[in-house]
Amino acid sequence: MQAGHLGKALCLTALAAVSGLLWAQTSYEPPRTEWGVPDLQGNWSIATQTTLERPDRYNGKLVLTEEEAQAFEAAVQARNQAANAPSDPSREPPREGINVGGYNNFWMDPGERLIRVNGEIRTSIMIDPPDGKLPYNDTGRANHQTTMAIREGYDGPEVRPMGERCLVGFGSTAGPPKLPVSYNNNTQIIQNKDYVVLLAEMNHDARIVRLGKSFREPPTYDWLGDSIGYYEGDTLVVETTHFHPQQSFRSSLTHRFYASSEMHVVERFTRISDDVIQYEFTVTDPENYTQPWSGIMPMNKTDDPLFEYACHEGNYAMPGILAGARRAEADGVPYAPTYSF
Repeated sequence: MQAGHLGKALCLTALAAVSGLLWAQTSYEPPRTEWGVPDLQGNWSIATQTTLERPDRYNGKLVLTEEEAQAFEAAVQARNQAANAPSDPSREPPREGINVGGYNNFWMDPGERLIRVNGEIRTSIMIDPPDGKLPYNDTGRANHQTTMAIREGYDGPEVRPMGERCLVGFGSTAGPPKLPVSYNNNTQIIQNKDYVVLLAEMNHDARIVRLGKSFREPPTYDWLGDSIGYYEGDTLVVETTHFHPQQSFRSSLTHRFYASSEMHVVERFTRISDDVIQYEFTVTDPENYTQPWSGIMPMNKTDDPLFEYACHEGNYAMPGILAGARRAEADGVPYAPTYSF
C-alpha cells in the first residue's frame, strides 16, 4: 500500500474509533432520499459560543456542568443586551487609539450557547489532542506567526485576509473543516445521486462534493479544495485536499489555524435526529502538525433562510482600511484597527 493511502486509511480508522467511543448507538432512523441514502437536505446552523481550541480558563477540562454552562451563557446574554443598546449621539468623539466600533450588535449572530455533544456541554470543538490545543510542529508554529505578522500589513489588498477581499468567507465557515463565525452561520445542504452541495451563507460559498469520484489529477487547487464523498451506512463521508495556497490561513475572532495546500480533511455528516446532524472532522497535515487533530459539533436544523451575501457590491471596507493606513502613515502614528477578522 502506498504511503498516502496508508495514511488515509489510518486517519479514517482513527476517526471511526473516536466516533464509536463518543456516540452511542440509537434507534433513530433518518429520512431517506428517493434513491435510498440518508436525507441531509435543509438549512442547518453551526452558531455557537464554543471555540475551536479550548480556552485556558478551563484548565484542559472538556465537559462543563449544567450550572457552569448556565453561568457562562447568562453572561453572554448580558453582554449581548448591553451591546444592543442604542448608541448615544451626544457622546464624546473617540480619543486617539480608542476603537470607534464596528457593526452594531444587531448584525451579529454568533449563537448564545455552548455545544452539546452526546449530552455533554463542551468547552471546545476540538476533542483530539485531548488538551484541545492545535498540535503545531516547529514549522507550523513559524508559519502561523509569519502569517499573523503579514496580516498586520496594509500596503495593498493582496496582504489582507480572504474575507476582507470578498474571495471566500471569513474564518472557515465553508470549510473544510466547517467552523462557526460571528454571523451567517447557516449552511444549506442539497443532494442528488451524484453530488452534495454545501452552501455556506457567508459569502455564499458553495462546496461541491463529487460522489464516488477520485481527486482530480493534476490538482486544480480550488479555494475550497477538491471534495469527494461516499456513504458509509447512515453517514456521508467527505474527503478534501488540494487547497488554494492563499487559503492556508483560516482566521476569525474566536479561532484560527494554519495548514498547507496538501492538508487532508475527512468530514462525517450523520443525522442523529430530525433536528441535528452530527458533524465530525479530522485534519491531517504532517507539514505543520505533529499529529492529526479532530473535532465534533452539532449542526442544528433551522427554519431561517439563507440571506443574500452582498460583499463587493457594497464593500467600502477595503478602500476604508487602506485609506486609514495611508492617513496613519501621513500622521506618523501606528495603524492598528481593533476589529479585524
